[in-house]
Amino acid sequence: MKNIVVIGGGSGIFNLLIGLKKYDLNITSIVSMSDNGGSTGILRNEFGILPPGDIRRSLVALSDSTSVMKDLFQYRFNIDSSLKGHSFGNLFLAALKGITGSDEKAILEAAEILKIRGKVLPVTLDNIHLCAKLENGNTIKGEVDIDIPKHDSKIENVFLEPKARAYFGAIRATENADIIVMGPGDLYTSIIPNLLVDGISEAIKNSRAKKIYICNLMTKHGETDNFTANDFFRVIEKYLGENVIDFVVWNESKIPEDVLEKYAKENQHPVLLKEMNKKFVKGDFIKNREILRHDPDSIARFVLDLCD
Repeated sequence: MKNIVVIGGGSGIFNLLIGLKKYDLNITSIVSMSDNGGSTGILRNEFGILPPGDIRRSLVALSDSTSVMKDLFQYRFNIDSSLKGHSFGNLFLAALKGITGSDEKAILEAAEILKIRGKVLPVTLDNIHLCAKLENGNTIKGEVDIDIPKHDSKIENVFLEPKARAYFGAIRATENADIIVMGPGDLYTSIIPNLLVDGISEAIKNSRAKKIYICNLMTKHGETDNFTANDFFRVIEKYLGENVIDFVVWNESKIPEDVLEKYAKENQHPVLLKEMNKKFVKGDFIKNREILRHDPDSIARFVLDLCD
């Protein structure tokens, strides 16, 4: 059975995990711990827990539990409620932390309840915040203000405050992997924060695994405006190092004009490939032409075929 590690955060890796769990694999999802927005941010501040949102998503993606249980963990309370904005799963993880006394045990208990296929691990147990230095000289502290931008200037650099040590389980899983996949997901707020944690980039480099980066389908305003697939890869190499990634996966699906217009209103545009090289591989990964996400079955099969 192959060991596959998926590194990311947010909703980006959700569909990939759904696709991969259908195969006979030992799956580990390593999740970014820098989110400070919405329900996650409130629970971080009030209870001192690790950011639960991205952990919850990976748990649900890998779950073999009933659809009702998975829907329950994703359920978000109505805006008219005193619990507005909170998801049940986030509150559940916060409660488990209170009962078990640790984030690690809380995640393990939740994984057992949801009957997940694989493991979900935080990239670090440290309390960290993501910061971004902009080209205009300003610095932003907090992932939420980078993710939902209030700036027009391009991101020059991102860093963690304070510096963070990698969770030992994440290091071990990465070093023992047969396949390591980064992404898809927001470049500066879901993927790069993992590479900034001390020990993770080194573990990726030291691993004998095939290393794959899955490029996003669309650009994101405030993070990757006008980025090509080559630009995404350039930033990955900036933080990970050159000649580490074996394959860069790029989507070549045709997108209907009306869908493109809808996304353009949010300043999101298809990620184009400027220049082909031997590391880039392409495929058709969009099946639902209305909501643009990587199709779980297509992207999972493509990744596994690359590593046969």
